[in-house]
Amino acid sequence: MNARLWTLRPSLRRACARLAGDRRGVAAVEFALLVPILMAMYFVTIEVAQAIDGNRKVGRIASMVGDLITQQPEITKSELEAIMKIGGSIIQPYSRSGATITVTAIQITANPDSKVQVAWSSKLAGGSYSKPFTTGSAATVPDALNVPGTFAIKVEADLSYLPMIAWGDGQKTALGLGGLFDDIKMKETYFLRPRMSTTIPCTSC
Repeated sequence: MNARLWTLRPSLRRACARLAGDRRGVAAVEFALLVPILMAMYFVTIEVAQAIDGNRKVGRIASMVGDLITQQPEITKSELEAIMKIGGSIIQPYSRSGATITVTAIQITANPDSKVQVAWSSKLAGGSYSKPFTTGSAATVPDALNVPGTFAIKVEADLSYLPMIAWGDGQKTALGLGGLFDDIKMKETYFLRPRMSTTIPCTSC
């Protein structure tokens, strides 16, 4: 019996040597290992690119809405809402959530009782318009714009960005993401001066 095993050992050694030197299938194994990593990098790249584009569009919404309003010597409620609606469409083709646009006209009264207060305001959120601030309530402006007897338009654009990849609760827990990708807050604020007049009245606002 021992003699027989001894005679098999050389052939067994040769078979092991051939197996060790066989490189067939290595590429398939490497491919199977790399594909998940490459796919993850691909989707993350797309997600980051879309998020950056969304953030730029939020800034564009605020600047465009403010620019159109400050070109008017006066404005009506319907005109204001039309401008805000146009601004909200800039975020397209992204449609997983809508932008919230808040426009506040700020009057800085003349000396000696210089006050920074709301002249009129309007807000677009979820397709509905509302009046976010009471006329005459206190407002704030940057120190550089706090000049008695002047007028300013403040435009705020907000977006709760939702990722393209639908992370389920189980997936987020398994990956240790928690609520990281529930929504990403994006916001831009612009202050602009009237171009055609010293103030921009909106009696119907």
